[in-house]
Amino acid sequence: MRPARFADEIKTQFEQQKRIQYDTLCQAAYSSRMADFDSATKCIRSIEKEIHLLQTEISNTRNGIGLEDDNAELKKLMEENTRLKHRLEILQSAIAKESGASECSNDASGESILGELQRIFSEAICKAFSGMTVEAVVTLSTSPKFGDYQCNSAMQIVQHLKQQGIKMSPRDVAQKLIDELRTPIASVEKFEIAGAGYVNIFLSRSYGEQRIMSILKEGLRPPSMARKRVVVDFSSPNVAKEMHVGHLRSTIIGDSICRFLEFLGHDVLRINHIGDWGTQFGMLIAHLQDRFPDFQTVSPPISDLQAFYKESKVRFDSDEVFKKRAYECVVKLQGGEPSYLKAWNLICDVSRKEFQTIYNRLDVKLIERGESFYQSRMKKIVEELKQSGFLEEDEGRLIMWNEARAGIPLTVVKSDGGFTYDTSDMAAIKQRLQEEKADWLIYVTDAGQATHFQTIFSCAKRAKILDASKHRVDHVGFGVVLGEDGKKFKTRSGDTVKLAELLDEGLKRAMDKLMQKERNLVLTHDELTAAQESVAYGCIKYADLSHNRNNEYVFSFDKMLEDKGNTAVYLLYAYTRIRSIARNCGGDFANNMQKVIDTTAVKLEHEKEWKLAKVLLRFTDVVLLIMKNLSLHCLCEFVYEVCTTFSEFYDSCYCIEKNKQGEIVKVYASRILLCEATSRVLGKCFDILGLKPVHKI
Repeated sequence: MRPARFADEIKTQFEQQKRIQYDTLCQAAYSSRMADFDSATKCIRSIEKEIHLLQTEISNTRNGIGLEDDNAELKKLMEENTRLKHRLEILQSAIAKESGASECSNDASGESILGELQRIFSEAICKAFSGMTVEAVVTLSTSPKFGDYQCNSAMQIVQHLKQQGIKMSPRDVAQKLIDELRTPIASVEKFEIAGAGYVNIFLSRSYGEQRIMSILKEGLRPPSMARKRVVVDFSSPNVAKEMHVGHLRSTIIGDSICRFLEFLGHDVLRINHIGDWGTQFGMLIAHLQDRFPDFQTVSPPISDLQAFYKESKVRFDSDEVFKKRAYECVVKLQGGEPSYLKAWNLICDVSRKEFQTIYNRLDVKLIERGESFYQSRMKKIVEELKQSGFLEEDEGRLIMWNEARAGIPLTVVKSDGGFTYDTSDMAAIKQRLQEEKADWLIYVTDAGQATHFQTIFSCAKRAKILDASKHRVDHVGFGVVLGEDGKKFKTRSGDTVKLAELLDEGLKRAMDKLMQKERNLVLTHDELTAAQESVAYGCIKYADLSHNRNNEYVFSFDKMLEDKGNTAVYLLYAYTRIRSIARNCGGDFANNMQKVIDTTAVKLEHEKEWKLAKVLLRFTDVVLLIMKNLSLHCLCEFVYEVCTTFSEFYDSCYCIEKNKQGEIVKVYASRILLCEATSRVLGKCFDILGLKPVHKI
């Protein structure tokens, strides 16, 4: 009697739970478009636990504990359980879709072809194989004969089935996935199964035509996502020292990341954390007092601040009396004595003007927040850390360990009572999160500081300043710049390369290149100057950004200025040529493109037209990838692919037909619009990368 009674009890309990839980789940999932999403999620988790417990009981009975294997009641019970699980998975998918749980909203998945394909295949896996947690793997196809995209999840699913004792071939798995896909799918023309279960995905041309027209009519829009307050810390030179090649990567990468985030609609605060405080200002002020005793009434001629710094450093290292006086100056400066503050401000102003000259040339915008800005905040953070018991004494210092108490601790207070970079970085992270209300912090420095920032982030979490559930923090590291000899980039004399001199050399070489191409014969003086600056600064920026930032790269003007391959020069020439096509058509194409857009439909009939369109439509996928890795070389690779694909299209498809007299006899309006869409995509990419194209080059 015990097995039958036990089965009845399980059945009754299961049916009651099923009715209550399923009704509750439906109500939670579909009422008011998931208005109470948190409650629904908790409900789902509770149901999952209940189902797991019931499944365990059923499994026990199958092993002879309470029921026989061939019991009809048990089989019926298991079937009911499977159906309930399937319904649960469908509702979970619906809740995830409504909640916007991911960083990007569902509007973005509509714009991202790859994202949409991953979503629909993930749903297909869930439906076809109940309870399986395998995520869809969708990639670009390696060859046109394999379609435009491929889903490569079949083999992984087969392995999971094998663990459950189920045998199924990869091709059968692939077919089952296709059977479960909802139809029609706007972006897809057809699916094909190939090889060992690969699902080849062919995009719909009509969908591509609609998307290209959307770019032309509505502009190139970013994927929809929640707007965030982002603080980006980059460049960070030191006062009284000239900017050198070591500042180049931080400045260029940081500026492009800001441009990228601004395009996405985020509220970006560009911070220049300059070194404007510390012992060195004592020696600079002391030297200023000796060289220009009337500096408070007469502005001293110290435009060459680098030379002035070297003079004071020599005295500091060789003259003990001067060194003692320099330390006294530091104390008086930190004490806020007016004459010392004036000397400090004077020195900072000279540096600030020099820095701004560089930033103007590179078209970089920053807000200065030097170390001096955090002085009062440093005192407060030290007291707070002391009171919370986070600081420990170590040989006279006060240190703070990270969450794991591993690695190198922060030195928050030195043995002499002074503060360190660790102190200012802790004060800065608190100020940015609490006063600036930042959601996302980005630090752009050389890769050698990665461990330091990992420790800062960990200590900030430990002190409850940084909340990983609310804040995102990234250290964007980069490798060093090498010379063509493969060693650290320096002048022939072994000195660090000054950034101003590097930019000057770029201008000279860019002009030489333009003269070789005889552009001086067809461009006005102003056009030639604009082209010179576009090429010079563009090639320096692009050479940096086109390399994976984590790696070192060789700085070579010769390679940068090549007009073939993945270089700024090639891309700028290509863009200028594309922009000229519509102008050469005359009429509305040259003077009223909007009218052409409103009255003409894009048709992608030629294979090269279709190939170019498909590349353009990957822009959103590239943007979403950069959101994850903050690596701009992905965008550079995309830009280069757009230009090379456009070249294929232009070589194969007439946009304008002319007679022997050079007169235009036919304009292919649809192809001109494809050219226009290409130029708009490239223009936005150039803006993010900080490149300035010109109409003539």
